[in-house]
Amino acid sequence: MDATPTTAEEDRARGEAPRLLLRRSGFAAAAPLFTADLAGAAGAEDAARIVTSHGHRLWSEAARSGQAGDDRPLYWARLTLAAILRSWEPPFALAGEERAALLRRLEYASRGHDDLVFAPDDRQLRVIVTGFDPFGLDEDVRRSNPSGAAALALHGTSFEAGGHTAVVRAAVFPVRWRDFTEGMAEQTLMPHYGATAAPADAVITVSRGREGRFDLEAYNGAWRGGRADNEDHGAQGPIPLPGGMGLPDPPPQWCRSTLPRRAIIEGAAGRFPIVDNTEVTEIPAGAEEPVVRPGGPTEGSRARAGGGGGYLSNEIAYRNTLLRDTTGRGIPAGHVHTPKLELATDDPSAVTDPDFERDRADITEQLRAIVMAAVRAHTEAGE
Repeated sequence: MDATPTTAEEDRARGEAPRLLLRRSGFAAAAPLFTADLAGAAGAEDAARIVTSHGHRLWSEAARSGQAGDDRPLYWARLTLAAILRSWEPPFALAGEERAALLRRLEYASRGHDDLVFAPDDRQLRVIVTGFDPFGLDEDVRRSNPSGAAALALHGTSFEAGGHTAVVRAAVFPVRWRDFTEGMAEQTLMPHYGATAAPADAVITVSRGREGRFDLEAYNGAWRGGRADNEDHGAQGPIPLPGGMGLPDPPPQWCRSTLPRRAIIEGAAGRFPIVDNTEVTEIPAGAEEPVVRPGGPTEGSRARAGGGGGYLSNEIAYRNTLLRDTTGRGIPAGHVHTPKLELATDDPSAVTDPDFERDRADITEQLRAIVMAAVRAHTEAGE
């Protein structure tokens, strides 16, 4: 099949700031290596092996350098490789669905979704932390997402909790409605709710939130608010769930966090305040207009926004906590919004500054403390 058009998101990777970030990080070498290996592919199966290998390499190199805290090279390198894959003209027949499968393979492999693997050790606690790609890039293409940066920094780390060693594995999700519609969250997280020999002991989703504060989102709503994503596509309406996974039909309007929020607030104090956010927007039973409820949803109401709003942060939080409820796992599962992270300078050639680096490091360290407090409180309670 002929090459497919690049997306708006992939087109941004051609800009000067993304290219500068790739050069500074060493990730610029990924594109020519990928192109060379694809040129030698003997067929679709060989191409899948090459794509998976390069995706894993991106993730492992980003996670290895994650202590430095920059999520942007991984993001822009992935998009660069995706654009190459879309324009690739192999010397063999490649059906449209085969190219789409290769693009999906690149996504999962380069986001850590293949690397959520734990040892089958009863002495370990298995903790999953997820972040998101940068977004709002039409406003500032240099943006980082502190949730993705923190996920890279936490991946592979460990800490003590109640006489056990807690091991953290992380993954990053796209800011695109279509991936969630296709079931990416369920495909990635469902195995860790009991379908593996080593199910997770905590699943904490994270995204970028408001300025100057962390939010612990108490309630997640089954509604998409319509905001445009990184491909400039919007989606509004009920959250669509994948079939064949035993999820309830109809799904509940609300799911709630089981993170020990009080213990987190008391045990993870840092530079930024941590807020227990119980606010939602609902249409009350028997009513037609939405109202804001500071104390959570009322019985029989229809969701219009969770504590995290109606964007993809609320969506992954809803999907994750619905998986917990569906499988009956009594583990900490919920969503954390980090403070915003912005560059102070308007100079388009400046992709970092001391305040930016300090803020990102402080957010990452306080999120680490939040994860530790959540797991320790749950473990010490004997749950």
